[in-house]
Amino acid sequence: MKNRKKWLSGPYAVWAAGFTVIPLLMIVWYAFTTEEGDFTLENLAQIAAPETVKALGLALLLAAVSTLICLLLAYPLAMILASRNVNQTSFIVLIFILPMWMNFLLRTLAWQTLLEKNGVINVILRFLHLPALDIINTPYAIVLGMVYNFLPFMVLPLYNVLIKIDPDYINAAKDLGANWVQSFLRITLPLSVPGIISGVTMVFIPSLTTFVISDLLGGGKILLIGNVIEQEFKQTNNWNVGSALSLVLMFFIIINMVLVAKYDKDGEGTTF
Repeated sequence: MKNRKKWLSGPYAVWAAGFTVIPLLMIVWYAFTTEEGDFTLENLAQIAAPETVKALGLALLLAAVSTLICLLLAYPLAMILASRNVNQTSFIVLIFILPMWMNFLLRTLAWQTLLEKNGVINVILRFLHLPALDIINTPYAIVLGMVYNFLPFMVLPLYNVLIKIDPDYINAAKDLGANWVQSFLRITLPLSVPGIISGVTMVFIPSLTTFVISDLLGGGKILLIGNVIEQEFKQTNNWNVGSALSLVLMFFIIINMVLVAKYDKDGEGTTF
């Protein structure tokens, strides 16, 4: 019977091999070889190119800012959701994640329409005789797009952890004379660390690797590391350098995976 159950994992093993393992091996192969198939480290050395360093630094900065904003916005919201009863929470969470059912590209295009110089927001501002909002094709627009698209990925892990905290812990702290701030800093915040780490990972990684948001809301004028990799594959057709730069990004992904494994061993922040 046990052997039969093992065979049930066969389709997953085939899927993982075909769409995860083999593509990763291909990336590694291209990263360390030339077009002729000879071993080289020159592809990885392209990360030191001025344009690439600038794109990577800007991507890290914008991803960090977006992640911080998402955390500051999501934590209070997750606490409010956790304090509601089940029926109210389910309805509110449904409304909150409803935009995620829409295509990612369409959501970003919608913000492009809203933020452009003659967009909906500026039309309303001019009607109200207020200064126009000129942030399209700037890093601010990119951050806004990242926060809008990835905020739910911060809220859900935090909510999932906060809802599991026993209210008796907070009540006991209050009985011992702790105020709201002390209860939060010494009980709620430490117990929610798994959700914070999971949320940060789920927001930081896609923010770091994105290229669609910077293309649409940055007008193609602001290059992030994701845009550089996209250009290597699509425009210059240099799969070797593109794969090498992708391996560099995998380094940051591995760091986040290590943090999740350390602070969220039981998967509390990733179980919905």
